[in-house]
Amino acid sequence: MRLTDIKKDWARNKSVYFLAIPIVLYFIIWSYIPMVGIVLGFEDYSPRGGVLGSEFVGIKNFTDFFSSYYFGRLLRNTIILSVSSMIINFPAPIILALLLNELENKMFKKVVQTISYMPYFVSVVVICGIIIDFFAYDGAFTELFVRIGLIKEAKDLLSVKSAFRPIFVFSSTWQGVGYGSIIYLAALSGVDQELYEAAKIDGAGRWKQMLHITLPSISPTIIIMLILLVGNLLNVAMEKVILLYRPVTYETADVISSFVYRRGIQEGDYGYSTAVGLFNSIVNLLLLLLTNYISRKYSETSLF
Repeated sequence: MRLTDIKKDWARNKSVYFLAIPIVLYFIIWSYIPMVGIVLGFEDYSPRGGVLGSEFVGIKNFTDFFSSYYFGRLLRNTIILSVSSMIINFPAPIILALLLNELENKMFKKVVQTISYMPYFVSVVVICGIIIDFFAYDGAFTELFVRIGLIKEAKDLLSVKSAFRPIFVFSSTWQGVGYGSIIYLAALSGVDQELYEAAKIDGAGRWKQMLHITLPSISPTIIIMLILLVGNLLNVAMEKVILLYRPVTYETADVISSFVYRRGIQEGDYGYSTAVGLFNSIVNLLLLLLTNYISRKYSETSLF
């Protein structure tokens, strides 16, 4: 690009560049500068020695993690929780958006939207407190499950290994389905209404209109959101896991991000926890690139 083109572009879009400054600074400060800390993953880090003074150990932290008892358990739990959440929670906002789009009563539509959005704006700590109370020994859901025969006797369900995953996944659905539907409702608002009118003339009902007009029209948005979701496959909601799990449920609830928190923050093993976190990030990056490649190859939609 020539200097004259740069000057013209600046004169034409300088207000946009000024608006972008806070966003650029945010990512520089909170995303790029902290990447210097990656070097800790290759050191036996100690606060006394610092980043430059700590002993360099190469890939020892990585090999220790890969050969440890925790590696298989953490990877299994992370994948199971992530894939289960993706199977349930990815289509849920799409379905809700499609259902809301079919509502003709605007007042009822707004009420449903507001109610479905509310859990997302509640603090994770409060959400987890509600979940703990509802699934406690004398909690509302625990008593309900006893009465309908799903469990034989009342117990603290969050202390049951087999119950943690369903509670985690479906509570995440309740928490995020409304907010997640916003982007799909925005995509639906851009669908050409003349297509629906033409389909009605051809005798297509609402179901066929949804299959042949609505879903194809928002498919680029769905694909982009799926790519982003797969790119964060191993990033299970750490805060929620830490607030809900107990040592007795580590076998099914402990994930990579919660292990990094315990090993790094609570135990002070910064080098080892950095190596584990770096492994997690690299896998996520590879999944993002792979998913984007497949999408670009088999469809016209991709991130890059």
